[in-house]
Amino acid sequence: MVFSSHLFLFYFLPVALAVYYLLAGASQRVRNLWLVVTGYVFYGWAEPRFVLLMFATTTLDWLLSLVISRNRWRFWRNAAPESPRAARTRRTALLVSIVSNLSALGFFKYFHFGIDAWNQLVAALGWSTAALHTSLHVVLPLGISFYTFQALSYIIDVYRGEAEAMSNFIDFSCFVSMFPHLVAGPILKFSFLAEQLKTRTLTLDKFARGSAFFLLGLSKKVLLANPCGRMADAAFDAASRTAFEAWTGAAAYAMQIYFDFSGYSDMAIGLGLMFGFVFARNFNAPYAATSLSDFWRRWHISLSSWLRDYLYIPLGGNRLGEARTCLNLFVTMLLGGLWHGASWNFVVWGALHGGALALERFFNNHFPQSSPPVLCRRLLTLAVVLVGWVFFRASNLPQALEYLSAMGGVSNLTAGAGNLAGWTQQPYLQGHFILALVVVMFGRQTWEWTQSLTLAKALCLLGIGSTALVALLTQDYNPFIYFIF
Repeated sequence: MVFSSHLFLFYFLPVALAVYYLLAGASQRVRNLWLVVTGYVFYGWAEPRFVLLMFATTTLDWLLSLVISRNRWRFWRNAAPESPRAARTRRTALLVSIVSNLSALGFFKYFHFGIDAWNQLVAALGWSTAALHTSLHVVLPLGISFYTFQALSYIIDVYRGEAEAMSNFIDFSCFVSMFPHLVAGPILKFSFLAEQLKTRTLTLDKFARGSAFFLLGLSKKVLLANPCGRMADAAFDAASRTAFEAWTGAAAYAMQIYFDFSGYSDMAIGLGLMFGFVFARNFNAPYAATSLSDFWRRWHISLSSWLRDYLYIPLGGNRLGEARTCLNLFVTMLLGGLWHGASWNFVVWGALHGGALALERFFNNHFPQSSPPVLCRRLLTLAVVLVGWVFFRASNLPQALEYLSAMGGVSNLTAGAGNLAGWTQQPYLQGHFILALVVVMFGRQTWEWTQSLTLAKALCLLGIGSTALVALLTQDYNPFIYFIF
């Protein structure tokens, strides 16, 4: 089930909201229980079997957090040095949680990739007898990358003493399975939501702003991301393309993935507000970034923060010298790329961003006075991002390299190459692509635009939202890119 579907918009969401508000006089825990129920229904709609996996990992993490918290509480209560046994118990519980979560993620997400990589390696070495063969077909559970990272943030925060373990299983299950952020983020730290799970208010202002967030996110998705996606698909799936068509296709994909994912994040934030929660911001005009580090402070902010807090800083951050800092940046982004998908394309994408961030850090430290003008920095940053998106979008590494060759003007045009221009130059697609560029360059961010709502804004939202709903009823192209992660 996706937010931009008839089932969600006209059936699931109205029922979920109606019952939740009918429970407004009940305890917070009863409302949390309803969110757990709706979260599991939402998650299990396409494949009910994976509900058992999420329930199992949630239960294990909750029990282990109580083990960690109980030993820490004894230590605080007695005001005495923590015993080696208690410290060992806490570390063991943390290790079990991390290993179990990453093992589940690794098996479901990287099983086939690992088999293929091994077989390619032994074939290259001439050890064909060592190749692995399996008839097992592993299906990737929806959103496992997102809820796994959220669970890990919880158990690590409890271990560090930065958050108190949830004594009630319903409240913790609500944190993991709440449907607004369940399958595609934002990746919310437990410490950010801990108090809201215990107490939150339902107000007209929250509901109004939440509705505005949701309508704007839906409009981004339906009116901008989907048409740009058609242009990108035509360019990437073509047998050949000119340099101009290749750059246009890459730019169209950049628009698609931005409005697709930021639109989903807006809808998630809006839904959270409707249910009384305030989620963290996830996008802040990333294509206006003047450096790669600036881009990652603006793009998928919740993932960038997670990688910083739970990977980059534990690796040493910038505390161990320049060489180690550059290495930590590279490793963090390399693993961040692999988190996105089980493909060499994502490994290269992560390595590209990690290497660029390391080079950027080196030049900023050694040549601080040679920084080019702001416009040049923006264009250079955007060029690196666009090249990276080619690896993100291409079906495999050879296709990505062939597409980059076309962007560089090296392409063997086939007899039917003109069909691509005829397809991408349709007024409908070109008009929406230009509109997307205008919104990116001059539009205000949803976070600021919705802070104060006026009658004029309400009428604007009504018009845009109605147009998006009408377009949704007529479109048969409605993918969500981040659902595959």
